[in-house]
Amino acid sequence: MEGSAPAGDAAQPRLKRWLGTKPIRTVLRVAAAVIGAGLIGGGLALIWPKPDPIAAAPPTPDDPASLAPLPQRSVMVLLVGVDSEAINDPSNRAAPKGPANADSLMLIHVTAKEALQVLQVPTELAVQLPGREGLQSLASAYRVGGVALTADVIAEMIGLPAGQLDRYLVMPRQALRALVDGLGEVEVSLNQSYNREDKAQNYSVNLQAGRQTLNGRQAEQLARHRPDPNGDTERRLRQQSLLRGIHDQLRQPNALMLLPDVIGEVSAQVSTNLSSAEILSLTAAALSSSEPPVINQLELAPRAGQQQLRELKPDQPLPLWPPESNASAGN
Repeated sequence: MEGSAPAGDAAQPRLKRWLGTKPIRTVLRVAAAVIGAGLIGGGLALIWPKPDPIAAAPPTPDDPASLAPLPQRSVMVLLVGVDSEAINDPSNRAAPKGPANADSLMLIHVTAKEALQVLQVPTELAVQLPGREGLQSLASAYRVGGVALTADVIAEMIGLPAGQLDRYLVMPRQALRALVDGLGEVEVSLNQSYNREDKAQNYSVNLQAGRQTLNGRQAEQLARHRPDPNGDTERRLRQQSLLRGIHDQLRQPNALMLLPDVIGEVSAQVSTNLSSAEILSLTAAALSSSEPPVINQLELAPRAGQQQLRELKPDQPLPLWPPESNASAGN
């Protein structure tokens, strides 16, 4: 038809929307993700030589290795806590409303017989995302490109070798509640009381200061609570308390006996490339040391005024994490 644009010309804006202002980088990232997925199968044999090894007998109360064979080398897992109720919910019913955002990002480095290493990654870090103008929060990477883009951005930012961050687990709110309730509540110590109804985030919190036990709903309140838009640092500290409480609960008598059923239930509510047996193995490795978890945070540059997006402290040598002793164990 006369006057109509050629089909190739019409496709150009559409390609630009998908590939962004740097299409070559985007294509390379997609290709790397596809190649990495193909290599995961081979890599699994180096960690768990037997397919899906689950203990034939029930686990014993005081032996984590009775859950499953321990991994033969260190494993790094990206844990993404999202603000939606379930994995496939079209809306998070939170703020900002829409598809799920990452409320919590952690890298978990598991080595049998050694203390669990955890890095809390600030969700408010300013990052450049493919196809987006200007800087965006790291939390929005999950909304834009899911766990693949989130892992890619974090690995590049931390300075991790290619392929080291190839395991992930995405946990929505209902999975967190199921984990805590399945373990029979967790104990935490709070240095202040929290009482707030957040209509924008669609939740309320009512927790008292001091030592107390939390059920799944209360654990969710503690993990999500952020009364100040710039209060991400304080929220990460509250999430640390919850993480330590869960670890302590896992070490209680008879907790190991509950784990296969708890992990089976939670596995149905998360998105992960780990099997239930591999999760059991990693849990056993995390509990194989008597040391408490070592939780680290990235060094951030001072906040300029009331800006919400943050930047990393400049001139830090890469990789930023894990500690050298553990990094060598994973090679």
